[in-house]
Amino acid sequence: MSEKQLAQDQFQITGMTCAACATRIEKGLRKLEGVQDANVNLALEKATVTFDTSAMSSSEIQKKVRDLGYDVVTEKKELEITGMTCAACSSRIEKGLNKMDGVIQANVNLTLEKATVEYNPTAVSVKDLIQKVEKLGYGAILKSEENQEEAVDYRQKEIEKQQGKFIFSAILSLPLLWSMVGHFNFLEDRVYVPDAFMNAWVQLALATPVQFFIGKQFYVGAYKALKNKSANMDVLVALGTSAAYFFSLYWSFQTIGGYAHSVGLYYETSAVLITLILLGKLFEARAKGRSSEAIKKLMGLQAKTAVVIRNGDEMEIPLEEVVAGDIILVKPGEKIPVDGEILEGNSALDESMITGESVPVDKTVGDTVIGATINKNGFLKMKATKVGKETALAQIIKVVEEAQGSKAPIQRLADSISGVFVPIVVGIAVITFLVWYIWVDPGNFALALENLIAVLVIACPCALGLATPTSIMAGSGRAAEYGILFKGGEHLEMTHRINTVILDKTGTITNGKPVLTDVVTDQDEAEFLSLVGSAEKQSEHPLAQAIVAGIKEKSIELADVSEFENIPGYGIKATVNGKEVLVGTRRLMKQFNVEIEHMLDVMEGLEKQGKTAMLTAVDGVYAGIVAVADTIKETSTEAIKRMKDMGLEVIMITGDNQQTANAIAKQAGVDSVIAEVLPEGKAEEVKKLQLQGKKVAMVGDGINDAPALAVADIGMAIGTGTDVAMEAADITLIRGDLNSIADSILMSHKTITNIKQNLFWALAYNSIGVPVAAVGFLAPWVAGAAMAFSSVSVVLNALRLQKVKL
Repeated sequence: MSEKQLAQDQFQITGMTCAACATRIEKGLRKLEGVQDANVNLALEKATVTFDTSAMSSSEIQKKVRDLGYDVVTEKKELEITGMTCAACSSRIEKGLNKMDGVIQANVNLTLEKATVEYNPTAVSVKDLIQKVEKLGYGAILKSEENQEEAVDYRQKEIEKQQGKFIFSAILSLPLLWSMVGHFNFLEDRVYVPDAFMNAWVQLALATPVQFFIGKQFYVGAYKALKNKSANMDVLVALGTSAAYFFSLYWSFQTIGGYAHSVGLYYETSAVLITLILLGKLFEARAKGRSSEAIKKLMGLQAKTAVVIRNGDEMEIPLEEVVAGDIILVKPGEKIPVDGEILEGNSALDESMITGESVPVDKTVGDTVIGATINKNGFLKMKATKVGKETALAQIIKVVEEAQGSKAPIQRLADSISGVFVPIVVGIAVITFLVWYIWVDPGNFALALENLIAVLVIACPCALGLATPTSIMAGSGRAAEYGILFKGGEHLEMTHRINTVILDKTGTITNGKPVLTDVVTDQDEAEFLSLVGSAEKQSEHPLAQAIVAGIKEKSIELADVSEFENIPGYGIKATVNGKEVLVGTRRLMKQFNVEIEHMLDVMEGLEKQGKTAMLTAVDGVYAGIVAVADTIKETSTEAIKRMKDMGLEVIMITGDNQQTANAIAKQAGVDSVIAEVLPEGKAEEVKKLQLQGKKVAMVGDGINDAPALAVADIGMAIGTGTDVAMEAADITLIRGDLNSIADSILMSHKTITNIKQNLFWALAYNSIGVPVAAVGFLAPWVAGAAMAFSSVSVVLNALRLQKVKL
């Protein structure tokens, strides 16, 4: 299967009630030809599917979900189209929209100049649809009072719907509950029960709407599950409540022509059970909504408008209309609208909402700024460089969403159990009924039925299905607030197992901004530095940039370079004014047979001071030495000590020579050093440690760290580094502070502990509850309340992670 054919689609699913539902959808989707992987998150009610676009489409995948008995959340919007002249125009727009990922169906009406688009809101937005139409050469605006997309909170609507059902069910169930209380011997003479409440036909009238109108969702869910040869919570609830209802109905008809008051009815059992289950689901839905608060907070950080200069005029426009290259004005106290570069002014920016760093950062002309950060005290003119989905905040939101929607390996246990759980419970319930009816209390059908119902109801697998995803959501969301972005649940789980941390030196332990400190040469210094600076200006290495910056500060002019070659791990070779210039390590000089023995003592002296010394040769003859020094980040020493106190082995890796590396390591408090490592060698060093049985985290910020980041058990990219490093890493540490390494391990530990607590109590609840119900110690309505409480308690326990202090 070609990589180019692979696509990933995400969509919201409604109708899932327990882990068995999520497992069934996953299995069903994975059976589709062309689907490479499917992941369904019960807590987020979201499916993520990777598929081959040449063999499968988004609409076919969503049709399969509907065939399995569930529904997919979609939205339908109307766009007003301008610029169409004939049927070919409408056909072109229609085809273009239908080809977009996330678009289920698009119809364009030439006469009405309107496009009706049904789409998946998690995969595509109205802005994307409009941009597609504009890209095709036409105009489009949203057909509404306001030309911007209004988010539809389907979960809130569902909560309101369930709330209405619960209130209606509770009103009808209250008289039945009242009559049930009247049956208790110790309350019989103390609680007044209206005579009508004890009438079988009154109870039937109250219970029937609850059973078949309010409880319709359980019957529908059970039918769809059984139709697809599966079973879920709906099957248990439908079986349990139906048994109680129809048994009571049977005895109601037996009272015809006789006394209509009977204590042998179980209408209250079915009605109260449904009411309690609805209440539990209502609490659960609200709690699950709270678990995604991190995403809502991040989205709420965005500015709503921006003041831009267009055609010489200042105008305030919606954030969605800002394009790359726009000149934006930002007043003190306002939010930076998008990512950009300062053209005029200077100020201190509060970046805590993005980086977690509370101290404002000073910014001036040429510095980059991040959208959603706050301009504290200066007037700024900036140029937009990244807008929409390209901004840092949008990327952070995307990473957090993906992490919250992913599965941790520990969830496989819950998935495996939930897949066979319901059939086993039904079997236990039937055995319980037979044992009670035949042996324990022969012929007592009512008591045997009551115990069967209790077993069916107590054994809901909801808590099991929610145990892992809710913790992952809460844990990854809380970590994001501290500037730690886990890219998936599997990384969140693995991180707590790390016992060895490899730190890249430049830009990780150090600030990555070295400065030129020493120039050693017997030649004319200005001429020597002109040659060195001219050669190094072609290199993107931080050390080269430091040399060039230091030479420019001396007002030395640089010449043009006719040839340039970067030799990774060695240095550079360039031709300047017809002269061949070499700048680099001892190995570079050796490779080109340059005699340097007489200068090695000088070079070693510089290196012992923690400076990086580079040898220079002109036309094959030694010419001098330039040395640069990088400064250690203020927090590095403290962070490394903290990691060592946690029992972690900390190793520094660098391409610098051993002496320079040892000097920096000593300042930072690192005991182990791997020096003089070529870029491709970093990955090999990681593998060597892994072969020793160590769980290795690699922390780096540069392009040359990417292979090692990918090979390590956990790759951590310093967020101040390059996009390539962040792409290869499993965790992005936005702050650039090494304390975030310890924080990420601590957050992982707390999250996994929370998951294990949830799984333990979910399994213990069922392990204890089912036998207790089977031996007759649990009334059905108590079982229903306990089942509802179990799911809510798991979610509430997961939400404790949102209060974690790092």
